[in-house]
Amino acid sequence: MKYIVLLSDGMAGEPIEELGNKTTMEAAHKPNMDRLCKVSQVGMARTVPEGMAPGSDTANLAVLGYNPRKYYTGRSPLEALSIGAKLEDADVSLRMNFVTLRGEGPYEKKIILDHSAGEISTQDAEVLLKAVIDNLKRDGYEFYLGTSYRHLLVIKNGEVVELMPPHDILSKEIGNYLPKDEILREMMVKSNEILEGHPLNQKRKEEGKNPANSIWFWGAGTRPALSSFEEEYKRKGVMISAVDLLKGIATGASMKVIEVEGANGGLHTNYEGKAKAAFGALVDEGYDFAYIHVEAPDEMGHQGLIKEKIEAIENIDGKVLKPLVELLDCEKVDYKIMILPDHPTPTHLRTHTSNPVPFMIYDSTKEEKGVEGFNEKMAKDTGIFFDEGYQLMGHFLDK
Repeated sequence: MKYIVLLSDGMAGEPIEELGNKTTMEAAHKPNMDRLCKVSQVGMARTVPEGMAPGSDTANLAVLGYNPRKYYTGRSPLEALSIGAKLEDADVSLRMNFVTLRGEGPYEKKIILDHSAGEISTQDAEVLLKAVIDNLKRDGYEFYLGTSYRHLLVIKNGEVVELMPPHDILSKEIGNYLPKDEILREMMVKSNEILEGHPLNQKRKEEGKNPANSIWFWGAGTRPALSSFEEEYKRKGVMISAVDLLKGIATGASMKVIEVEGANGGLHTNYEGKAKAAFGALVDEGYDFAYIHVEAPDEMGHQGLIKEKIEAIENIDGKVLKPLVELLDCEKVDYKIMILPDHPTPTHLRTHTSNPVPFMIYDSTKEEKGVEGFNEKMAKDTGIFFDEGYQLMGHFLDK
């Protein structure tokens, strides 16, 4: 038996008036999910423990079967594992976004227009990060290049401080959300001065792109200590994702990370390549478990783009699920596939919520009594509910 998790980041949401009070999951044309869910186990799971922030970090830990209350030490340290940043026990890692600020006057009066600076390319980000490092470098503070807008700062012998995620304060004046730590605050203010007039940002504006005109720190934490996924669940697994957070979780769990060319965490990612990579790992390389993470619905939710979020869901259905199932069926492979979001990202809120998420588990060797369509309402109506979301993985793997 082969096991696959198809994680559609942020796919769940809330009813939208423009869609006739349907959610984006309900509105999306997803014939493959809807066909399988008729013979699948369908229910709801609470992936974000009560009292914890609704982030992809805590939620994906839970989906992968790790209790966030036990294993979570902050988002950035998980990403640090992915990019090879050196973290000692006393070090603190922080996520550093390139963001787009808008507004005249002092830094504190500006607003965050875009938490991702237009999903800036890693190539552009590398140029701007060099300018930041050249001007802000100081002993005990080390910057690391990540992917797209997602980068890191490691502070030697640092202190974990409370910091606000930029995607939680979109369109709000930033003055009340700046770090209390004077050095971090000063770095952010100076970065705006450095980046606002940078030639690359001028070029981006001329091309109609959002400039990456400030850095923003958040997600502070210390080095995590995850147990091996194979030891926990007796399955040899791979992670397929474009996002450093997921690759970091996999590294911490001693899973193989598979890089897919053209996978970028955006709407126009290499969906088909992820399906082929999972099939190759499971059938050709003999792995037991594949975790396919697709970031696109979450990114579209953060940007408040309803049509594009629906498109992302439809792409996952048609370009990841459909070819993967066809390949496995053609090879007569016995498999189970679990499809779910990690958390909701409603387009009208443009950030995550802690609400439970729908899941479906399809087993190619047997039929379950399922539902007519895979969405939040029908999943809730089944009455199947995992209050501790991290227990879902053991259920899925028949452990």
